[in-house]
Amino acid sequence: MGKVILTGDRPTGKLHLGHYVGSLKRRVELQNSGEFEKIFIMIADAQALTDNADNPEKIRQNIIEVALDYLSAGLDPEKVTIFIQSQVPELCELAFYYMNLVTVQRLQRNPTVKQEIQLRGFSDSDDDEAQNRKGIPVGFFTYPISQASDITAFKATTVPVGVDQAPMIEQTREIVHKFNSVYGETLVEPQIMLPTNSACLRLPGTDGKAKMSKSLGNSLLLHDLMDKYSAETVKFALLSTNYRADINITDNLFPEAHKHLQDFYKVFITAKQNGVEIVGDYPEIDSEFDKCMDDDFNTALAISNLYGYFKKIKKAIVEDKVLAGNMLSQIQKTYALLGLFKNPFTGEEKQEIPAEIKALADKLTEARAVKDYAKADAIRTEINNAGYNVSITKDGIKLDKRV
Repeated sequence: MGKVILTGDRPTGKLHLGHYVGSLKRRVELQNSGEFEKIFIMIADAQALTDNADNPEKIRQNIIEVALDYLSAGLDPEKVTIFIQSQVPELCELAFYYMNLVTVQRLQRNPTVKQEIQLRGFSDSDDDEAQNRKGIPVGFFTYPISQASDITAFKATTVPVGVDQAPMIEQTREIVHKFNSVYGETLVEPQIMLPTNSACLRLPGTDGKAKMSKSLGNSLLLHDLMDKYSAETVKFALLSTNYRADINITDNLFPEAHKHLQDFYKVFITAKQNGVEIVGDYPEIDSEFDKCMDDDFNTALAISNLYGYFKKIKKAIVEDKVLAGNMLSQIQKTYALLGLFKNPFTGEEKQEIPAEIKALADKLTEARAVKDYAKADAIRTEINNAGYNVSITKDGIKLDKRV
């Protein structure tokens, strides 16, 4: 039997950056690796009800949102099977039988269950203080058993999870051992696949807490992120952080990435406007890039090197157009491997601001002048929704089309 993956998400909300860095990006890589015979990706709506039973509409509405986020991230239905947990009723039946193989005490010792109970404010005692908190739903308490049924039903050999889910996979392995010892060799024992770097193990939230989480309210939703910034801007921001260190999510991370990309694109455009022919090679750039990749895929250093190159190019545009063209050509070819600068001249058309957007900018200026900040915020949102970033500078309002 070939290798099989099972993974998924609870549809309790739109997916956020932590999901992308921690699992979605890796899933796309795995689907394209050719290493796995089958890949199953489950939208775990039944599991989501274990702590959302009083709001089923929330789960229902987010099923399609999660599916859309999957497709947007690059998951291909031709290569993976995306399914909804509740549409496979046999999973609940299998979980019922597994319950007879696990003790209450063993579930109570599961560190992930303990952590999740604390996170959600559930009470596990009958004292007076606990009377003001919700008790633990039985379905939530037995969540590890439900997860075991999902994994084993599809004969998954590999389960990609974050480090916080490792105790769940260990519990699944225990169930497999117990079941096979009683009923014969039937179930496949899964192996855990952990992320290979610290940033993916646990992406910090926007508040600096240990983990980005929807329930903690410290996440950046993929939908909102991609609505505000281009895919290349998000990629540039993430690549600028050394993956061996935690990604520091700040308010400035993506705006600064956007600004730097805009500055780089302007150099391409300025070169073209000054008659620079962007052709040829500049081996030093390629060589330095290879050194960065050999250094444990150090994309942060490769991005950092760009600033020095573009400084030289600005000077060369005036003094040595051939050199400028060679360097820009090499940057375009080399950094395309990271998905950057594939089409640097699309920015030329995007710099032309339509009259209706300029009119909105004028209204924004007027609203700020009379300190009608509520109206100013509404206009700014309208401009953002039209695909333009707004910067308030000492010289007035600056508009940039997102690239």
